[in-house]
Amino acid sequence: MPKPKVAFVVPRCGAEIFGGAEVYCLELARRLGPYWDIDVLTTCARNYMTWENEYPEGHAYEAGVHVQRFPVDRPRDVAHFNRLSERVNFDVERASISLQEEWMRAQGPVSAKLERYVAAHRFRYDAFFFFSYLYATTYAILPLVEEKAFLVPFAHDEWPLRMRMWDEFFKRPQCIVFNTPEEHDFVRARFSRSGVDGPIIGAGIQPPPYADAESFTSRFGIAEPFMLYLGRIDRSKGCDVLIEDFARFRASHATPAKLVLIGEPHLALKKQPDVTVLGPVDDQTKWNALAACDLLAMPSAYESLSLAVLEAWSLGKAVLVNAHAAALVGQCKRSGGGLWYANYEEFEAALVVMDEDVRKKLGSQGMDFINESCRWEIVEGAYRRLLNRSDEMADI
Repeated sequence: MPKPKVAFVVPRCGAEIFGGAEVYCLELARRLGPYWDIDVLTTCARNYMTWENEYPEGHAYEAGVHVQRFPVDRPRDVAHFNRLSERVNFDVERASISLQEEWMRAQGPVSAKLERYVAAHRFRYDAFFFFSYLYATTYAILPLVEEKAFLVPFAHDEWPLRMRMWDEFFKRPQCIVFNTPEEHDFVRARFSRSGVDGPIIGAGIQPPPYADAESFTSRFGIAEPFMLYLGRIDRSKGCDVLIEDFARFRASHATPAKLVLIGEPHLALKKQPDVTVLGPVDDQTKWNALAACDLLAMPSAYESLSLAVLEAWSLGKAVLVNAHAAALVGQCKRSGGGLWYANYEEFEAALVVMDEDVRKKLGSQGMDFINESCRWEIVEGAYRRLLNRSDEMADI
């Protein structure tokens, strides 16, 4: 039997990109490659703030996955987008659909070539999976193939999801795939009148054969115990507050002595003696950093899933997460792998409590959770059943 032909549609894709939906999409495509014939359809953009065309147009391979890139029509006008965001958010539930869709076009990335390709080749594919609800590649293209569309929304409680334009949109895909129970419950409550539902599948985690802590610390000259952050270094991810909280903590506490941030920098940072910003690194260096750290911090209040948290647990590392991110708190409660904080006082108290013995206990419980619930064979099987089920429904 020939493999099903499947398209994964995502705003950007590349080995250098730090981003939950993008990383998840590429790894899932790699894992499902033995079972499905997958094309990742994406744009030439690398930077999610500007959508500048940085990758060459055309065909490429990332981690052994076929990727086809299409140019973005125009880079984002950040000032215009920010003004529109303020205007829509001021009265988000009353803003007209036309204004909301104008916001979506300004959000981007818009690629007419990608839209035309999908429209022209929609019968070539058995299924289309769209990663992240929030971007124009999903909003503009999914309706073209809604009868064979699967949406992986990465949704959480943020103001754009209160726009009315989503009310009809979330009815369009034949299936919505959720990453956590919290995401599932939130989306169902948001669209309670529409009967939106779908399976909770989550993500698989597979650490590399080795992760060398000493290699990381010697390479970057880090001799002190450190707390690690992985992801976009961005105000929207809470990085500015994390840095402020850590500086305040260090004024009266000895350990952890450093905060190390790894990821794409989208935040102007003042140089501080106890804060090290490394920017993007390769995958092995990321794992070496996880092996070397005392614990992982995830300060974002807006998360539907944190791959970094799961990766930390896979190496037996404790985590500290933002209490306002329901999905992260839920992950910590189910695993027993971390603590959460809502303000500086709770941040300080958590770090004081998390001595070496507590970190080891939390990390061990997190590792058990990964081994039981986040194996790739579970995730692969769930996705394969999704496509089999859609085929059965089409035959009725």
